[in-house]
Amino acid sequence: MEKNKKTKDIPETARQRSNIYGLLTLIYRAEVTKELLKHIRDPEFLSVLSDMGAKLEDDFLTGPEDELIEDLAVEYARLFLGPAKHISPHESIHHDTGDGDWGQFWGKSTVEVKKFIETAGLEYKSEYTGLPDHISVELEFMQEAARREAQAREENDSEGLLYCLKMEKKFIDEHLAKWIPIFCDIVISQAELPFYREMAEVTKHFIEFEKDEINKYISEAGTVLSPDR
Repeated sequence: MEKNKKTKDIPETARQRSNIYGLLTLIYRAEVTKELLKHIRDPEFLSVLSDMGAKLEDDFLTGPEDELIEDLAVEYARLFLGPAKHISPHESIHHDTGDGDWGQFWGKSTVEVKKFIETAGLEYKSEYTGLPDHISVELEFMQEAARREAQAREENDSEGLLYCLKMEKKFIDEHLAKWIPIFCDIVISQAELPFYREMAEVTKHFIEFEKDEINKYISEAGTVLSPDR
């Protein structure tokens, strides 16, 4: 009975991971909206953030909505948009490829991310005009990969599951883990509002956790889908 319960929990874990990637996607894609703020303030989601180490202050949780959104918009622009010196949320700026091809837009890693995502069968929306290696794009890709993983688990599709897990591992190892911790450390050092500092902490630790855990997911894939005996 316990084995059945554990097996049923595994797809839910994949869905939760997908949801976390989805939230982080929204946080880095644009300024916080009223809808996103409401979602973050939801007690259930605050519990998830707390479990991940985030410590949001009372001002964020109970402060006037309009005032908070305005403050966060100013902070988002200062951190990630400019026009003054800011922190570029693009992999090619932070990922030292070892051959000197980094620190500028459309570097080697940008091209690799674009090809990786397209090879996985995904396309960029026609209205998207940003670069392929924006942090929100990479996190959204992992959101979709984890969603597909959950679906494969639910359908007992062992071949599809291993494909998803190996794809996740390759993308984390070759891209996310190579630059997001570095990016997050810079955000943590420069953020003036606790929100983006805490979200950068969560992002960094989540990617590090995923990197450590993904091998376990792969090794366990053959057993969790085995029929009960």
